[in-house]
Amino acid sequence: RLIAVASLFASLAGAAQAADAAAGEAKFEDACGLCHSAAPGDGLGGMGPNLHDLNGRAAGTADKAFPYTAALKDSKLVWDAATLDRFLAAPTKVAPGTRMLVAVPTQAARDDVIAYLLSVKQAAPAK
Repeated sequence: RLIAVASLFASLAGAAQAADAAAGEAKFEDACGLCHSAAPGDGLGGMGPNLHDLNGRAAGTADKAFPYTAALKDSKLVWDAATLDRFLAAPTKVAPGTRMLVAVPTQAARDDVIAYLLSVKQAAPAK
């Protein structure tokens, strides 16, 4: 049994490592870039908020310049890999009333986009 459990954890770790942030950046630009940006200091991404450094933030707070819907602000979602996966798979089911209508339908594409979004974070302050 111990070998089976170890094998399961190894396969899960391999699946998590399979996500490709560089591929996710390209997918983000293609599928999300019309409405969003993830570049630091880019202000509004377009029709949607800037998604730079959103990991660990409450939904509806990452981009102070964006007028989020009450549905997203009141959703109590906190962005992490699992929440992003659920939201990107079915945004209107996770946060009914959100203006985010475009889903990322495949798991592989979501994994890559999430890897990219989690990689785009604030630089550590200079010492």
